[in-house]
Amino acid sequence: MEARSLWVLLTTLLFIIQGWRQILGCLDQERIALFQLKSFFNDNYHLKDWVDVKGSICCEWEGVKCNITTERVIGLDLGFTRQWDNREWISDPYGYPNVSLFLPFEELKSLDLSGNEIADLVDNQVSVSSVFSNLEILVLTQNYFNDSILSKLKNLTNLKVLELNFNKVKSLRHFQGEKVQPMMNLEVLNLDYNFLNNNDLAYLKGLSSLNSLSIGGNQLEGSIGITVLNNLTKLKKLDLSYNKIESLRSPHDGEKLLKLTNLGELNLDSNSFTNSLLAQLSGFSNLKSLSIWNNQLKGSINIKELLDTLSNLEELDMSSNEVKEFVPIKNKENGSLGKLKVANLNAVFNNGTVSLMQLLETFSSVNTLYLRGNYFNDTISTKDQLHVSSKIEVLLLDGSALNNNILQSIGVLASLKTLSLSGCGLSGTLPTQGWCDLRNFEVLDLSENALEGTLPSCLANLSSLHYLDISGNQFVGKGASTALANLTLLRFISLSRNLFEVPSIFISFANHSHLKVLSSNQNKLVEEPTTQTWVPRFQLKAFRLSNCTTKELHIEIPKFLYYQNDLSIIDLSYNNFGGKVPFWLLENNTRMEAFLMNGNSFIGHLNLPSHPNPNISFVDISDNKIQGLIPANICSVFPQLNGLKLAGNFLQGNIPPCLGSLTTMNLLLDLSHNQLSGGIPEMLAQSDSLRFLRLSNNHLSGKITPTILCSSSLQLLYLDGNNFDGNIPSIDISTFPVYSLIDMDLSNNNLSGELPRWIWNVSNLNALAVSNNQLKGLIPMELCYLDSLRILDLSENNFSGPIPSCFGTQSIIHLHLSKNRLSGTLTNTFFNSSSLVTLDLSENQLSGEIPYQIETLSALSVLLLKANYFIGEIPIEICKMYSLSIIDLSQNKLFGLIPSCLSRLTLEPNYEKSLTNTYSEGSGGIFDPGNYFGMTEFEFFTLKGGYSFDVDFGIENQMEEKVDYTTKRASYTYKGNILEYMSGIDLSCNKLTGEIPVEIGNLSEIRSLNLSHNNLTGHIPSTFSKLKQIESLDLSHNNLIGRIPVQLTELYTLAVFNVSHNNLSGSIPSPKAQFGTFDESSYVANPFLCGPPLHKNCSDLDSPSTPVPSTSNEKEESGLMDMYIFWVTFFVSYVIVLLVIVLILYINPCWRQAWFSFVEHCIKTCYYFIEDNLLRFSIFKRSG
Repeated sequence: MEARSLWVLLTTLLFIIQGWRQILGCLDQERIALFQLKSFFNDNYHLKDWVDVKGSICCEWEGVKCNITTERVIGLDLGFTRQWDNREWISDPYGYPNVSLFLPFEELKSLDLSGNEIADLVDNQVSVSSVFSNLEILVLTQNYFNDSILSKLKNLTNLKVLELNFNKVKSLRHFQGEKVQPMMNLEVLNLDYNFLNNNDLAYLKGLSSLNSLSIGGNQLEGSIGITVLNNLTKLKKLDLSYNKIESLRSPHDGEKLLKLTNLGELNLDSNSFTNSLLAQLSGFSNLKSLSIWNNQLKGSINIKELLDTLSNLEELDMSSNEVKEFVPIKNKENGSLGKLKVANLNAVFNNGTVSLMQLLETFSSVNTLYLRGNYFNDTISTKDQLHVSSKIEVLLLDGSALNNNILQSIGVLASLKTLSLSGCGLSGTLPTQGWCDLRNFEVLDLSENALEGTLPSCLANLSSLHYLDISGNQFVGKGASTALANLTLLRFISLSRNLFEVPSIFISFANHSHLKVLSSNQNKLVEEPTTQTWVPRFQLKAFRLSNCTTKELHIEIPKFLYYQNDLSIIDLSYNNFGGKVPFWLLENNTRMEAFLMNGNSFIGHLNLPSHPNPNISFVDISDNKIQGLIPANICSVFPQLNGLKLAGNFLQGNIPPCLGSLTTMNLLLDLSHNQLSGGIPEMLAQSDSLRFLRLSNNHLSGKITPTILCSSSLQLLYLDGNNFDGNIPSIDISTFPVYSLIDMDLSNNNLSGELPRWIWNVSNLNALAVSNNQLKGLIPMELCYLDSLRILDLSENNFSGPIPSCFGTQSIIHLHLSKNRLSGTLTNTFFNSSSLVTLDLSENQLSGEIPYQIETLSALSVLLLKANYFIGEIPIEICKMYSLSIIDLSQNKLFGLIPSCLSRLTLEPNYEKSLTNTYSEGSGGIFDPGNYFGMTEFEFFTLKGGYSFDVDFGIENQMEEKVDYTTKRASYTYKGNILEYMSGIDLSCNKLTGEIPVEIGNLSEIRSLNLSHNNLTGHIPSTFSKLKQIESLDLSHNNLIGRIPVQLTELYTLAVFNVSHNNLSGSIPSPKAQFGTFDESSYVANPFLCGPPLHKNCSDLDSPSTPVPSTSNEKEESGLMDMYIFWVTFFVSYVIVLLVIVLILYINPCWRQAWFSFVEHCIKTCYYFIEDNLLRFSIFKRSG
């Protein structure tokens, strides 16, 4: 008994001592070494707990693993922990750590150095083999190691795993010529995505312990002679994918047989294998998995012969080949395909010649059959039964073109448990036969079709169903559904994007105690009956009810949610729900991770839960009507916030400083479009976690704190639409290990001074907007160094001087320099830029001609040169810029003719005009590895179950491209989809002359045409009647004559029409269609124009509106009545004058004599003049 007590005492003391030692952590020399490593692996976020403070236990630091007995470091995960500044990257981006740094870690067994841009391990003080003598796992993925690294690693005899994928290794020659085989115990070798060739396979033959070899993504090609690997008798996995291999055997192999008898998994994806490959697989007798995705297999494949050779094969992937058919098995009684369980034939049959019935018979013995993205010549027929008993349990036909009778005839597959027909083009109502007879159904996906009507009652027969997705159809339903009510084993159901009335249909699930996921987005939202009270038996993990249509005002949220206490994600966004924000959902569901309430009509204050919610990651209450302050305790209530969106409310007061204390990775904060005041809290500006900050359109004021611009983590910063003043802070980014800023928007503030020089040193800057401030000075030449810049907006400031000529070398997409005081010419500026889409230089002091080199801007879609001092003619090279859709050259001093070649412009919609997405990164949503929220891994990933846990909290560019363009007598700002479709030409307020080219009428896509305030003459082309999309046509203040073509009344989209202040004549076309909406101002100051709406009646002669004829060459003629009067008047006057002259000469002899003398004198004068000049010409010709 005493001995037993003594043993207990000794054990207790041992645990106490052990616990005391554990508090100290790793050995002192190892602790010091870790701090020395941090000088190279310097990511302060990932290594933030590597600090020398009291109580900091190094064995608990991130990336450090210790032996629980000896407290020696046995594992270091330093992957992706090195940062460098931009100048360092430009000069020398590679790292060269000295292996002596790892010398103190004598028991190190695992080391991960991936993703650190390391080019070599420096071993000038001590060898790699002596430092890493006990190393078993070494991960060097995604670095810049070359061949020499192998000579340094080859003597690591204890190494079992080596990952060298994504490096610069070009040869494995260091594995050859050694007396002792290097890496004799190596079991896993990954050399994917290097530069190895066929000869390097021979260098691997000595790695006899190898059981996994990956050489995908290298430069293997042609016939590789895989028999050189016969010595690798323990090899179980071989990956040769993403090369250009045509054959596994080379001519040098002769009759040599393959001896890789233990190989169980072979990956040959994305090579150049043909059908001959199948005969080369006989040496892989124990192969269980074969993948030949995306090769060049064609024609007929005898699957039975292949599987007789590979008798142990369980999984086969032949997707993305061009197989016409699989040869049917002739002996139906012996139709088994051996041990094959899974066959993947996605995107194989694309010519519509393969029979789905025959295919199902051929593969009737498999368990899982993937047939996604195929095109069959028929579907299963109810008349022809399968000739063999089918064992298929899982059948996926997503994206394959199928006939509607597939559901009626699918009943022949008696063993079927999972059927996925998503996006197969099915339509009409669901049949009541066939599919309803499959009582073993567990998973059914009919999403993304055009099925309609109510759910048939026979659906209730599928009593084993636990996964049902009918989203993306046109099903209808009011109230409870009997069919759904009987499916009590359901764990997942998606009713989204249908015409169901929600939440009344949810009563169908009252007794579904297994239900975990309920998704019902985009249905009809109706008021829940007050008499309908029910208590659900289920506890959901995910509930999504967003974007539902409703005619009601401020509907209440579904009442069954009061009984839920296990939710991980709830989405009630964009439903116009009223009342207060349902924070009681957070009180009841303490495991909540995503709380999405945006786009409703919630009112009141942010009365947060009284207790912390440590699991909450995403909170979105934006676009509601919330008032008051942001609670100061928001950070203690949500200590693990990863994303917070409160934009588009009426929040007031200061920004809580505690938001800067949140330590979650990649923090996203959007507090824009509120009424917040004060400045940016210093604690928030100092945050090392903040990656996205949007404070746009508030009442923030004061000076921008320099600290916010010094953040090492912040990538996207939006402070536009506030009252910040003073200069943009000057900082020294050369002192930062890394500078991450990608987008910065400081527009619409009161900032002054010049642009600080540090901005032009941010080499990864994608977007910079500082418009509508009071900035001044020159645009610095340092702009030329920003090779990543896509968006630059310096408009509405006081910048002066010339435009830097370096713009032409940039990759800028949208450039806005309007409303400044820029001067000089456009010579050698912007040209040779193939990326520029928007060029806005309007309202400056630019001069000279528009250069002909402008045609080199091949991608330009928006050209705005309004209100400058440009002279000369419009260059015809503009006609070669086929992407142009908006041109504004108004208010300049251009002269000459309007180029008729402008008719070549297509003016087609262009999405690039509004494209500003320079950076985007998804949030990934909610996911707990190993726990699929009541679903299987197959349902979560292979099907679409995981979509229910997506959260739209991606980090992306928030700038919106805007273009100001004058049309319809006003200036409009175009953005988004409207900008994409907008097209117009404005040449007004210049000195253009000549006639309007009739070819302009071929611009059928144009929406606005303004030629006013010029010196144009001639007639209005009748071809303008072909401008079927025109909304605004302004030809005023010119010298146009003739009639207004009556054909213009066919322009049914015309909203503004102005021909005032011209010399038009005749009657105005009858006021029908759009012409009935134009008032007198459209026609004033045309002296000879008459008819309503003018108060001038036309005479009886010309009052009828006569169509204006046009010749074959499209030239306009005047009205017939005007020309007739002219010619009659001229002829009568001519005759009268002639008769008067004759009469006078007859009556008066003196005048008659004088007249004849004058005529004679004129004749003589002309005669002598001609004779004299002809004589001189002949003399000159002889002398010449």
